[in-house]
Formats: sequence, structure tokens, C-alpha cells
Amino acid sequence: MSRTDLLRETEVFLHEQIPLTRAMGVQVESYDQGRLVLTAPLGANHNHLGTAFGGSLSAIATLAGYGLLWLELGDRKAHIVVRKSSISYLHPVRGMIRAICQRPDESTVAEFKAKFTEQGKARITLAVSIEHAGQVCVEFEGVYIAIQ
Repeated sequence: MSRTDLLRETEVFLHEQIPLTRAMGVQVESYDQGRLVLTAPLGANHNHLGTAFGGSLSAIATLAGYGLLWLELGDRKAHIVVRKSSISYLHPVRGMIRAICQRPDESTVAEFKAKFTEQGKARITLAVSIEHAGQVCVEFEGVYIAIQ
């Protein structure tokens, strides 16, 4: 499968399985160099101040972690849920929302995948940042669980 097809498959999956993503205008921008980048337009996600709504920021950050894990597992039947999360809103987002989930180090991912394969269930902590105009505006950390 080509990189473009994989990005499109991921976006279609998110829109079909999590309808809010369609309403938010979520798009998969890229998946490379150990990270997944999701975007959403400010127009569909603004608050009364004209900045990004906190709920939209939380949702897209959660989705970025979910999407990275879905891509890393490659198991389209796995169930992925967020068990716990924390978020810090550092600066307002005044334009396109851009959520970046960094892939954890190789040993962490390998341990997660091995446990998932052996036990049918595994957890991993993922970090996501939302950036605008070269500045980190939101920091998110989520504990995700994958179940076969």
C-alpha cells in the first residue's frame, strides 16, 4: 500500500468510526519520521473568542494518539481506547489546528507490540503536541489500551 493510500485509509477509518472527526474537518496530513500529524480547520472548531475551542483541541490530540497506535499496530480489528489523559493549554490556537503525535522510542513500541501479541491486551503512553505559528500551544499525554 502506498503512503498516500495509507493516509487516505486512516482518514476514512476515523471519519467512519468516529463521526465527530468529519464534523471537525479532521485530515491526516502525514505519517512519517516517527510521527502522525492530524489537522483541522479553525472555522469548524472555534470558540466565542475566535480561537480553537478547548474541546476540539482535546479531541484532536486524543485522536492523534489513537491514530498513531492504529497505524503502528496494523491490526484493523484491534480495539483502541484512551484510559487516562492530561492536557495543558499553554497558548491560544488562532489558526489551523495541527496535532503531532510522536512515536515512542523503538524499545517501548516493541515491548507494547509483544505484549499485545502475547496477551491480547497492552497499554502505552503517547505524547501529542498542538502547534501553531511555530509555537507549542497544547501538550497532551494519554494512556492508550489496545485489545484484540
